Amino acid sequence: MHTLTSVDEVFKLFAAGGSEAYFGEAVTQLEHALQAAWYVDQRGGEKTLVLAALLHDVGHLLHHEGEDIADRGVDTRHEEMGAEALAGHLPAAVLDPIHLHVAAKRYLCFVDSQYYEQLSPASKQSLALQGGPMTAAEAEEFLAMPHWHEAVTLRHADDAAKVPGLAVPALKSYRPLVESLWR
Repeated sequence: MHTLTSVDEVFKLFAAGGSEAYFGEAVTQLEHALQAAWYVDQRGGEKTLVLAALLHDVGHLLHHEGEDIADRGVDTRHEEMGAEALAGHLPAAVLDPIHLHVAAKRYLCFVDSQYYEQLSPASKQSLALQGGPMTAAEAEEFLAMPHWHEAVTLRHADDAAKVPGLAVPALKSYRPLVESLWR
């Protein structure tokens, strides 16, 4: 398991892998992260949730499995990998939504059949690998977790953050935020 030990290491990770394609979508890993953070910020989200949105897929930058990983039938559990890599350095208000953003997709598919219909083909493919829509018991457990609501907000940002060419603030503009929450 890889642990990110400094703010510099987080930014180097984006520099190294941010230009990679984002799993069947028309944006790069970095574009997706920046759009997700922008989406949360534009809707007045807490700074911790803006940072969670920026870093929610950092696990994808750590696993080096390639864009075709879902085609090979593998769930990398990137949400766990990312949260674990950042653990000890960021507060639960950042880490929990990162850890729960896949569960939030499964939850939303359980409670809203229209939500599933609007997912991109790549998101539907990964959903199947991630366990599909939650059961009623799983949904009840999800709703008992801290920061579940923030994870749902992050999930909506994740879904929206796939717009080719969308102009959003650059990665460097988030450095003060990362530094202010890093410990």
